[in-house]
Amino acid sequence: MLSMSHPVVLVPHDPAWKYAASDEASRIRGILGPHQIAIHHIGSTSIPGIKAKPVLDLLGVVSRIEVLDQNPRLLQRLGYDARGEIGIPGRRYFRRPPDGPATHHLHCFAQGDPNIDRHLLFRDYLLSHPETATAYERLKEALAARFPNGSPAYADTKTDFIRDIERTAAEWRK
Repeated sequence: MLSMSHPVVLVPHDPAWKYAASDEASRIRGILGPHQIAIHHIGSTSIPGIKAKPVLDLLGVVSRIEVLDQNPRLLQRLGYDARGEIGIPGRRYFRRPPDGPATHHLHCFAQGDPNIDRHLLFRDYLLSHPETATAYERLKEALAARFPNGSPAYADTKTDFIRDIERTAAEWRK
């Protein structure tokens, strides 16, 4: 589990995040080579128009999750620190840099893991429903004011709202 908390700082959306995520995805593809299937930009930085912590969240889809377990130094070459599953079975979570405030989060899953669809559907729903994205932004602002030092409560308190959006998004997709 992460032991360090860092202040929650939300900033206006930066259009450069899209390009930075694309550049980082290319770097990761170069390291993972034939093992990577896809790299997606997810999280609040992927939603134009809403405030976000300036941390790029990327979703890596790999052929087999064991590739990451068997090659723990693979992503270290790019400055990532392996953190394990951290509460999501089947995920391999990487953070960059290892110390200090994060600039990148990489969430990797094996192809076919249902968490891939869950993350992408959440992102796509917010992209298609700006009013819901704005409600999510307001919640994050309220939680940042309530938990300014970035305690785990900031993320934990968003969970019910996120699960509601995921259920709504699943119906929307049908």
